[in-house]
Amino acid sequence: MFSAVTGYDRFMGRFAVPLAPVFADFAGIGPGQRVLDVGCGPGALLGELARRLGEASAAGVEPSDAFAAAARARLPAAEVKTGTAEELPFPDDSFDAALAQLVVHFMSDPVAGLGEMARVTRSGGTVAACVWDHAGGTGPLELFWSAARESGPDVADESGRAGTRQGDLGELFVTAGLADVEETALTVAVGYSGFDEWWEMFTLGVAPAGVHVAHLAAEDREALRLRCAEKFARLGSSVITGTAWAARGRVA
Repeated sequence: MFSAVTGYDRFMGRFAVPLAPVFADFAGIGPGQRVLDVGCGPGALLGELARRLGEASAAGVEPSDAFAAAARARLPAAEVKTGTAEELPFPDDSFDAALAQLVVHFMSDPVAGLGEMARVTRSGGTVAACVWDHAGGTGPLELFWSAARESGPDVADESGRAGTRQGDLGELFVTAGLADVEETALTVAVGYSGFDEWWEMFTLGVAPAGVHVAHLAAEDREALRLRCAEKFARLGSSVITGTAWAARGRVA
């Protein structure tokens, strides 16, 4: 049966899984640490942390009950709690690092969320986050959103969200009180069997792109599909690349 977890796995999970090891490398995650995954979803990054650290040293927090349950089922020895980034359900100084992969732009208060990540991380530990480059045009959904914007300038794409443009995350980290803030770009590539497999993920009603498609009238949906098909064909391959802005900082 289709579920939100299945939809996520088939949609952004396709990119979140290969992004996880690249992001964890940037954050300097290695053996001997205890690390928190904020907004862990069904476990893309959490699984990478468990691989590196052992499940018992990986923890997650997730606002969705369904996603949290999926993460617990996949990683039963990891500590996964239900909660929000702005009110993390952990004591001060609980972790060596706190990471947020593809989450900051969905936080209701990104500065508060990053501040909470710093609170639960020991002094000298690392806070790190990454967000797709939706504003700069190199995110993995750019083909879709560029086609959607051709139907009118009022399309609510994801380019206005926090952290989606170069420098945004760094500014948020500094405002949240992190020290020695560094930024970079992380890029991954995902291959598809063809256009139909790529387009199918937008029909699942998942994330802002899926919601956009779900709310279109049938004729508008088909027009969007045809515009996307034309753009996909011009790529010359079935590989989609996606770049995320990433920042890390030290807890003072």
